[in-house]
Amino acid sequence: MDILAQQTVAATALGSIDVEEWFATVRRSAPFATLPRSAFEATLDLLAGRYPSDEFAELRPRIIWDRNAGTIEGRPGAQRLAVTSGGTIPDRGLFGVYIIGTESEGTGSGSGSGSSQAGPGSAQEPSPASRAAKGGRRVGELDEEMVYESRVGDIFALGATSWKIEDITHDRVLVSPAFGQPGKLPFWKGDSLGRPVDLGRALGAFVRELSASDQEPALERCKASGLDDFAAGNLIQYLGEQRQATEVVPNDRTLVVERFHDELGDWRVVLHSPFGMPVHAPWALAVGQRLQQRYGLDGSAMAADDGIVLRVPMMEDEPPGAELFLFDPEELEQIVTAEVGGSALFASRFRECAARALLLPRQNPAKRQPLWQQRQRSAQLLDVAKKYPSFPIVLETVRECLQDVYDLPALKDIAASIERRELRLVQTTTQQPSPFAKSLLFGYVAQYLYEGDSPLAERRAAALALDSTLLNELLGRVELRELLDAKVIETTELELQRLAPDRLVRGMEGVADLLRLLGP
Repeated sequence: MDILAQQTVAATALGSIDVEEWFATVRRSAPFATLPRSAFEATLDLLAGRYPSDEFAELRPRIIWDRNAGTIEGRPGAQRLAVTSGGTIPDRGLFGVYIIGTESEGTGSGSGSGSSQAGPGSAQEPSPASRAAKGGRRVGELDEEMVYESRVGDIFALGATSWKIEDITHDRVLVSPAFGQPGKLPFWKGDSLGRPVDLGRALGAFVRELSASDQEPALERCKASGLDDFAAGNLIQYLGEQRQATEVVPNDRTLVVERFHDELGDWRVVLHSPFGMPVHAPWALAVGQRLQQRYGLDGSAMAADDGIVLRVPMMEDEPPGAELFLFDPEELEQIVTAEVGGSALFASRFRECAARALLLPRQNPAKRQPLWQQRQRSAQLLDVAKKYPSFPIVLETVRECLQDVYDLPALKDIAASIERRELRLVQTTTQQPSPFAKSLLFGYVAQYLYEGDSPLAERRAAALALDSTLLNELLGRVELRELLDAKVIETTELELQRLAPDRLVRGMEGVADLLRLLGP
């Protein structure tokens, strides 16, 4: 529905089109062959201004939908919006890295002049940005966060070369070679596709085969798979240490739930499973919901390709174990659908869908939009959108999460296999993390280390209800109205009523906006 919204704005930008003809045209495209009429009309409603734009400006109408005549037509500005903000590739906040200057100018050490006739500091010397604009060679890309933490003069490694930062513009990093100098390593944050369930089953079968074999046949099997002697020995030793810790090595027929204490004395509950992130991510959502429902605890569940990690605060009773992961296959889809809206995945996908639907347009196509600002605007839009159950972009984001990212059919199949006893679930308690658990915990720490500077309990405390009158008396605050200038109030009223000279409406669509915003 996000692509449909973008294409509809573009199609109507140059004139009126018939709604039925447009629906037929859209349905002829393979990805939209099964598009329901309800979704089509919900998208037109969104573009025609069904949702209040006083809460979020970009929800203002983009098209005019004449339901009597059965036509849709772009409003003023629709063509510019479609041209400057179109596209489907999500913005990941990457800065391009360019060598300063071109071959004809010489790349030098980065600080030399672009013209042999101009001395350093002369008026004729091109700036680093202008030299890059002339066409410096592209070296690669850097993550936005890494660029914000870097300064001119820093040296970093990219590819097999060290580079010195000469300038940082609004959308690119200009560098010069720094041969032989040690540089810091850049970092990027990206989405992992996750291990497909079929590959997970094959990996689990391989582990099961190795675990059931003696040393020599297992080594031969590893070598037949392409491992050298050193790697094969390491793998067999690794599996042996896991068997020693948990007695059973998790595989495609047996899953292991391991429990142990962490450094603070709280319980960690780890599900070892080979089935991959598309299965484990929705499973972790369901487990987190169950933990909250039964015990009132936030399990801080983390999913990875090799399992799920939960943190359970110290309990007087026996901590939860394997029963946490047992679900009726039919209820899983309902639980995951209900829980996905509060996940980080949903927030990031919503931003991308909203941008594709032209709800987060670029204000200036020549300038880069910082990703952190896009996230802020996306969060504001989501606050407005979540009040409306039929908001098309929320529905599209849920569809993308459930169909494109998660593998719910495979999860339901695994849950049914556990129910039929075809797949065993074994529980064990260890004194310290097993080798498999240690690698999962490494990812767990990485995920939560920089999640937020304030602990969850302190963030939640901000939602406490306060007596504002008593607090104002305690703090000695003056009323806001005593601080405001009467002329400022008068000017603001004129602006809000669209009576100020720079706020007067223009044209028939301006009158329609006035009626919609101010009432009859």
